[in-house]
Formats: sequence, structure tokens, C-alpha cells
Amino acid sequence: MTENTEHKRNLAQKLLHKYRLVILNEDTFEEKVSFKLTRLNVFVVVTLSAILLIAATTVLIAFTGLREYIPGYSSTELKQRAVNLAHTSDSLQTVVELNNQYLNSIKRVLTGDVKSVDFNRDSLMETHRLNPEDVDLSASKEDSLLREVVVQEDKYNFLETATSRANYALFPPLKGPFSEGFNIKDKHFGVDIVASHNAPVKSVADGTVIFSGWTAETGNVVIIEHSYGLLSIYKHNSSLTKEQGERVQKGEVIATAGSTGEYSTGPHLHFELWSEGRPVNPVDFIDFQ
Repeated sequence: MTENTEHKRNLAQKLLHKYRLVILNEDTFEEKVSFKLTRLNVFVVVTLSAILLIAATTVLIAFTGLREYIPGYSSTELKQRAVNLAHTSDSLQTVVELNNQYLNSIKRVLTGDVKSVDFNRDSLMETHRLNPEDVDLSASKEDSLLREVVVQEDKYNFLETATSRANYALFPPLKGPFSEGFNIKDKHFGVDIVASHNAPVKSVADGTVIFSGWTAETGNVVIIEHSYGLLSIYKHNSSLTKEQGERVQKGEVIATAGSTGEYSTGPHLHFELWSEGRPVNPVDFIDFQ
């Protein structure tokens, strides 16, 4: 017990033993500043300084933007941006796949292979399966009343009216006699217009070329997408003047008539008009004479 007590006393004396820290002028050895220190004071000051330094560093990293400059530190904002970009890329990939299926369906329609179309974006399959004779087109009482209401509302409407869509004028792609007309029963979804070789073929309305290329059965083909869900198709051309993705205006030359493709028997233009994914008779909307 005496040795332990003596040891503690010596340790306390060492910790509390006073030292003097003097700062002198090197040239004159004049005393400038002096501090009285003990080992205990130095230990306490160093410990507190280390704790304050660690606390300040933690605060800077946790609550300021400096943390993003530390290698390996993951930013919450960057994580959120990465998640958003991943969702966006997935959505774009889905859109691209749907568009590819849509274009493949259009190509199959061009070749007459309607039965193998496996994508129903524009209801092409349903149109082919539907028999028009089985559809009751007579107006019901409710339909007649609704038509009267719409007519009265449109009469005083300064904005786009319901009837403006019906008055959407189409330009004739080529004028001339028909060698074969529209016949949905025989799956002839367009009209064949007799034309001289290299006669100019024109767009029926403003739109965007969504297909411009060659098919074995129908030769050089152009498909244009217009407003109001309208598609116009031009087949058997001798040459094409527009490429996919180009914008065209009504009456602009898009091709020259010819007799390309296995199904052609002479110079003519096979012209089709599709509305909301259904073939319609072009004669009902265009004056070809």
C-alpha cells in the first residue's frame, strides 16, 4: 500500500510539475512571451483540440457540400438522379420497341400479309377481321340528340370545331382513271390510278414520312403520317424523292409513278388511305378527276 501510494504521489507530481515555455528574440535573446505549463494542461489542451477538430470535420462532411468532393462518398442527390435516369431510359426503350413493332406491322400490311400482323397499335388486325356488313351503322336516338347538341355548340365556337376535322381537305396524289377501285372484301384497301411512267406523285396533306423504301411485292413505297390519325400510302413508284423522317407539305412531290414490285402489271399508283388504323375509300375524300 505504501509503494502504491508513493507511486501515485510521484505520478501526480509529474503531471502537476510546472514547466515554463519561453519565446525569445533570436538576435537579442529578449523574452517575448512565456507560458507556465504542466503535463496535465498540455494533455487536456491536446485532447480538447483533437475532439474539436474531429467534431468540426464531421459537421463539414455531414451538413455541407464538401462531402461530395470526398472520394467514395455517395451523394443522395446523385443517387436520385441516377434512379430518374434509369426510369427514363427504361421508358425510352419501351417506346422504341413499340415503334419498331408498329413499323414492322406497317411493312407487313404493305406486303399484304395482314394475317401475320401481331401488333394492334392501329387496330389493323381488328379491321381485317371485322366484316362491315355485320356492323349496324344506323343512328340511335341518343346519338341523334348528341349530334344536335354538338352542332349548336360548334355554331358559336371560335376555336377548332368538331366539323373542322371533317372539312380537312386532301390533295389528289395523282389524277387519272382507275384500273381498280377500293374493295375491302377482296382486301384491296386502295385505288389503282393509271399513270404515265415517272409522273409526279404528290402528298395528299402535310405530314411526316414514316416509311420510304423498297418491298419485293409493292416496289418503292412511301407512307406519310398526317394529322387526325391519318396515314397515306403510295406504292409501285419508280423512284422516291423523300426519306424517312422528312416533313412534307400538301401537294409536294414525294415520288414518281412506275411499275415496280411483283404485284404491278403496268405503270400506275396504288394509293391507300387509313384513318385511325382502318382503311377508308379514298374516293370519298379526294377528287381524282
